[in-house]
Amino acid sequence: MNSLHPYARELGDFLRARRSRLRPHDVGLEPGGRRKVTGLRREELALLAGLSTDYYQRIEQGREVRPSDDVLDALAGALGLDHKERRHLFTLAHAARRSMPARVNRDPERVPEGTRRLLRVMDTPAVVLGRHLDLLDWNPMAKALLGDPDAYPADRLNMLLLLFDDTLTGERSCPDWEQQALDYIGMMRAAVATDPTHPRAAAIVGELSIRSAQFRRLWAQHDVRESVSGTKTFRIPGIGDTVLDWDTYPLPGNPGSVMLVFTAEPGSADADRLQLLASLHATRSALTNERPSQTVWTAAGPTPSGTS
Repeated sequence: MNSLHPYARELGDFLRARRSRLRPHDVGLEPGGRRKVTGLRREELALLAGLSTDYYQRIEQGREVRPSDDVLDALAGALGLDHKERRHLFTLAHAARRSMPARVNRDPERVPEGTRRLLRVMDTPAVVLGRHLDLLDWNPMAKALLGDPDAYPADRLNMLLLLFDDTLTGERSCPDWEQQALDYIGMMRAAVATDPTHPRAAAIVGELSIRSAQFRRLWAQHDVRESVSGTKTFRIPGIGDTVLDWDTYPLPGNPGSVMLVFTAEPGSADADRLQLLASLHATRSALTNERPSQTVWTAAGPTPSGTS
């Protein structure tokens, strides 16, 4: 193993990001004198974890070290990691111990036929996202709510690429846009932890790192998400504001793939509006001169332009 080992580099970057978010008073230390760093110093974290500064520095720099599980436990405790972050730390460290990265499945992602059938019979909007947040499939209700994904090139149908596409999002007036971005970036971080050199991940992260300062800032936080959920208000022309909950569900047999489902409170006015949308979409679909949807795929899961 050397300093270019992809998992060791990811491990070091993750530790550095988690260290920088802590302040001395967070862990009972006196800040003392002038500080060149906003977060904890390496020697302060090493002290809290019961490690030598030199040993911890080698871990953070991605040099030739193989931290034991006891060391990882100590670092997780010193950094105050939650269970998702702790699991992420162990995933990276265990992979970094190997002299060669383990073989990973890079076959093209496919949606099982059973999942496709399930999408078609669901009476609520739902889509399938791949491990790197590529849009793999959707049902008619999702098309009615979110617009026609076929209007976009296949290689651009990715939640992060769409989320940071200024031609779609404009000034991003949505008040919780950054939280939504962090959720999806966190899911990408979890995917990268399983295969740091995957070409699709490298292409997406590389492109966004070049053209978006916002993405660079959020990506550098190294936040991790296993799944995301939330509530979104859709302003649907001719129907009105519709509040929907959205949740992600892992797909069995497809590591990293999730089904993202939008639902309304049963019996609510939002459920009635969603049903009206379905009826209008079915009517439009039956017409040969159906007008193209005015919605675009972006934020919060995808959302129509003008949502809040």
